[in-house]
Amino acid sequence: MKYKDEKYEKAEKGSMKVLPKTLLLILLCGLSFYLGGLYYGKNKIEINDVARAGSSSDVDDSLQVKSVSFSECSSDYQDYTPCTDPRKWKKYGTHRLTFMERHCPPVFDRKQCLVPPPNGYKPPIRWPKSKNECWYRNVPYDWINTQKSNQNWLRKEGEKFIFPGGGTMFPHGVSAYVDLMQDLIPEMKDGTIRTAIDTGCGVASWGGDLLDRGILTVSLAPRDNHEAQVQFALERGIPAILGIISTQRLPFPSNSFDMAHCSRCLIPWTEFGGVYLLEVHRILRPGGFWVLSGPPVNYENRWKGWDTTIEEQRSNYEKLQDLLSSMCFKMYAKKDDIAVWQKSPDNLCYNKLSNDPDAYPPKCDDSLEPDSAWYTPLRPCVVVPSPKLKKTDLESTPKWPERLHTTPERISDVPGGNGGVFKHDNSKWKTRAKHYKKLLPALGSDKIRNVMDMNTAYGGLAAALVDDPLWVMNVVSSYAANTLPVVFDRGLIGTYHDWCEAFSTYPRTYDLLHVDGLFTSENQRCEMKYVMLEMDRILRPSGYAIIRESSYFADAIASVAKELRWSCHKEKTESESGNEKILICQKKLWYSSNATSETK
Repeated sequence: MKYKDEKYEKAEKGSMKVLPKTLLLILLCGLSFYLGGLYYGKNKIEINDVARAGSSSDVDDSLQVKSVSFSECSSDYQDYTPCTDPRKWKKYGTHRLTFMERHCPPVFDRKQCLVPPPNGYKPPIRWPKSKNECWYRNVPYDWINTQKSNQNWLRKEGEKFIFPGGGTMFPHGVSAYVDLMQDLIPEMKDGTIRTAIDTGCGVASWGGDLLDRGILTVSLAPRDNHEAQVQFALERGIPAILGIISTQRLPFPSNSFDMAHCSRCLIPWTEFGGVYLLEVHRILRPGGFWVLSGPPVNYENRWKGWDTTIEEQRSNYEKLQDLLSSMCFKMYAKKDDIAVWQKSPDNLCYNKLSNDPDAYPPKCDDSLEPDSAWYTPLRPCVVVPSPKLKKTDLESTPKWPERLHTTPERISDVPGGNGGVFKHDNSKWKTRAKHYKKLLPALGSDKIRNVMDMNTAYGGLAAALVDDPLWVMNVVSSYAANTLPVVFDRGLIGTYHDWCEAFSTYPRTYDLLHVDGLFTSENQRCEMKYVMLEMDRILRPSGYAIIRESSYFADAIASVAKELRWSCHKEKTESESGNEKILICQKKLWYSSNATSETK
């Protein structure tokens, strides 16, 4: 910057006392800048000095990154799940199965290699055929086939796994099981119930059947001795996520799901102060339904096959009933092996409990936010829905599909959120989705089934693609504004996540990843190469990424993508903005060149 001559003249005429103050100010500013660099340098993307020559018009206004390269992981990492890694389980306690919760590796222990597919991996069978069969080599687990074939979970036939639709409590087929459930819960038929969660999901046959009935289910299971329940679900094209109810809250906001289901999932609901059932209560919408089949339901006729006594099962059932009543559930319907309870649609029941000093479990106090759900400990108390919410209960929520475009009441809890913002977001994503389909013709076809919007706001992209043969996992950053309740209120599904860590899924589980300014918003916390390595891990071979970023980051992202063996091309946005670019990338299918190489 040039200074006028008179500034220098005034400085010379001024008192010499100004000089020590000026020097001190410069030293303090320099020290502040240096300390700031130390602080942000821990997690910030490594960059080279940007070359600047001549005037500002000569500046290359883009991020310059140091060259990176990635080796191949050894073949025993083909199903690597960094935050739920069985190799690390011995480091953690067995109490309440805490070793199965998320335990992410520290920075110095992160893998910087490309996860290979199994030998013989093939492009997944396309939806809807994939719901009933998948390639054996894509999920080559014989254990689950051997142990569960008598329950019709799946069976191996030649090069494929076949899914007959059976389960522990419905060995003769899931459709008849859900038919009975619909008879007990008519709200499953008319669009009242749209979102569900299945705890202990097996191979997600229940969630798969509900898709045909217009109900979107998150199938939840830990990484356990069943090897790959969640991987089987996603290979089939059914929404699923790794998780367990143990000592921490599930990564969902309060009052989200319209229905929760457990089919002999073996969760000890009445133990540890009832915290597991209290967590189901927290994430279930007021007026929502909890469905249980298996012990202790129908114990009178089933107890002999459960390696127990009728007295023990009667006691377990009575304890369960008492616990459910204490948290304002009422028996809704019961027949054969299925029992249904309904969560109180209003706060009248909770108000009565608060007047009883001896009530257990007690109401939660205000010290813990109901939606706080990222590494948040479970607490033995009832999360009472906010009395200011008048339209969040299931009966007041518009039926599907009307609810998709109805402004949710909880948008008022989002800073700057209102009906006008919601409608604008809807319109914006309709335009963007149309543009994406021009850039990526596979979007909207049967080539793309499992989609993740890595940093959504209100689920706008998912809403714009709702008529296509795909589903979207909407991810809201644990560090961003809490918009996930709005996503669920629309009848969509999603989860909280921090992209400085690995996502709770297996490798090769998504066909399309969508990014909208993620690197711009998170570059001070998360290192680009690790985020993109994680994207590569969860993206299927031949899968796609749509990366919408500022022009400053676009070239750097393309440079790292090349080292991931992706092919990318840069495109203009729908508005042809010069400040933002779109990268359309495709992951290459490759096989491990050295199955015994050390993982770096």
